[in-house]
Amino acid sequence: MKMLKKSSVLMSMLVLAVAVVTGCGGNNQAEQPQGGENPPASTLSGTVLIDGSSTVFPITEAVAEEFQAANRDVRVTVGVSGTGGGFKKFIPGETDINNASREIKDNEKESIQAAGFEAIEIPVAFDGITVVVNTENDFVDYLTVEELNKIWAPDSKVKTWAEVRDGWPAEEIKLYGPGTDSGTFGYFTEAINGEEGASRSDYTASEDDNVLVQGVAGDKNALGYFGFAYYIENDDKMKAVPIKATADAEAIAPTMETINNGTYVPLSRYLYIYASSKALAEKPEVKAFTEYYLEVAPEMSEAVGYIPLPADEYEAAKKLIQ
Repeated sequence: MKMLKKSSVLMSMLVLAVAVVTGCGGNNQAEQPQGGENPPASTLSGTVLIDGSSTVFPITEAVAEEFQAANRDVRVTVGVSGTGGGFKKFIPGETDINNASREIKDNEKESIQAAGFEAIEIPVAFDGITVVVNTENDFVDYLTVEELNKIWAPDSKVKTWAEVRDGWPAEEIKLYGPGTDSGTFGYFTEAINGEEGASRSDYTASEDDNVLVQGVAGDKNALGYFGFAYYIENDDKMKAVPIKATADAEAIAPTMETINNGTYVPLSRYLYIYASSKALAEKPEVKAFTEYYLEVAPEMSEAVGYIPLPADEYEAAKKLIQ
């Protein structure tokens, strides 16, 4: 992916970071690099199994690539089945880590506890859900939360742009959005429609944000939403729509600055990974990967188009996995 290529410039720093992290691992200690371009040797082996949010996927994939370069005998797999779909695999222990674009639900937490372990919540970045239109759309200058609700509400009868705002063309809106297992779907529906999961169903849905990107890019009357990183990666194929929290508020476009300073409301949010306490305790490679993730999360999240958290939040997360 275009944004992931940016992370290659961080290679030297990241290799050093993994040496520091795994240096605390006792028998799993990695040797310090002796010069040259080869990554340090590692005695770690095994697998790290990850699934979940497509929004968090770009960060985790980038971290996985660098971690495996320094730990040749560890295989890290990263699947995409949406936050909810990922938890369905995480609960019975099919995966070690779940990517999540929302907080864990109470019923998911209870099921995990019933299975005999805990989900360790680790925030990794900020995101701003980005509403997008096709590059040929020359009339949508902004959308209010009220207008988004008018379009996406469960009982919405809106079919054309003219029904959203006077003066807009009577062209049919083609809607694209995440599927119901997506954390992005849950967050957006709660922020816009007032209830998590409340949404019209007659739209093109996918847990894979790349499918949504392709849909919006290929349809001049499209309207969609997904994570900020996917917009940044494809900003030549679509336009981000500024959002007004209220009718008389300023229209705020999603940017690194507005998401970080909290002015892009109500669609800014945390992104997480949830690590299995059982896997952290029993699989040294999972613990090493999670520690490494927190070391490089600031650089990696920014490299793929998200916003790093304050340093103290990463430090607090590190204490959780000790």
